Amino acid sequence: MTQQSKKIDEEALAEAYNRALTLEKSGNLDAAAAAYAEVLELDPEDHGGAAVRLASIGRGETPLKAPDAYVATLFDQHADVFENVLVDQLDYCVPLLVRQRLQALKLGPFQRVLDLGCGTGLTGGALRDMAEDVTGIDLSENMVEIAHEKDLYETLYVAEAVDFLDDNDEAPFDLIVATDVLPYMGALEALFFGAVDNLVPGGLLIFSSETLPAEAFAGRDYKVGPHQRFAHSEAYLRDRLTATGFEIIEIGDITVRMEEGEPIAGQLVVARFKP
Repeated sequence: MTQQSKKIDEEALAEAYNRALTLEKSGNLDAAAAAYAEVLELDPEDHGGAAVRLASIGRGETPLKAPDAYVATLFDQHADVFENVLVDQLDYCVPLLVRQRLQALKLGPFQRVLDLGCGTGLTGGALRDMAEDVTGIDLSENMVEIAHEKDLYETLYVAEAVDFLDDNDEAPFDLIVATDVLPYMGALEALFFGAVDNLVPGGLLIFSSETLPAEAFAGRDYKVGPHQRFAHSEAYLRDRLTATGFEIIEIGDITVRMEEGEPIAGQLVVARFKP
């Protein structure tokens, strides 16, 4: 195969993707699914998140996670306006909720903190005065550049969360935080096992997740919701955390953000690693 033929046909890809979106919007889901299948054939790494959109319209298997290429592309494209949109338009305040819960539970201060999916540094900023050393990880290079400019982190990496947890051989952390990370993951075993491997005994894992009414899950542990983001059942979170070696300190209902004027329901979970 020549180098030329390996390249993505950007024009054909854009045409297929826009056609799929138009068909989805018009309610012709079978035709939309066929168009998304074309997209995946043209771009197997799935920079546009076609697999997630297929799952969200009920025409494809629910993937184990959102494709790395999709997440990196999505956040690279929106890095410059990310905070404005998320905080000012979508009323996102999960990092402050994390801080409030830590203070209410009288947890901290912390020696070493790991901020998974750090983005532009919202969580790092919320916890900076509670930690000696903060490490940030994000798949988006553009996001990491903005976080770097804020001088909130001792160390920053461009990496996928589970890959980093698998590869890290630095000293363990006493707090791992993951805000707005789970909406891009379905199965959570690898994340929780990776957290265990990178926590001191008694270390904390805090994360936010999105959820749906029980009937929407129809017995499933997780699914892609209407906004192409993964939602997890509380029962699944409890089961996987316990199986991995965590003691659940609390699971609280929160509004994660607004979407099209409607509150998105979620959970804020605080768990302790008990070897």
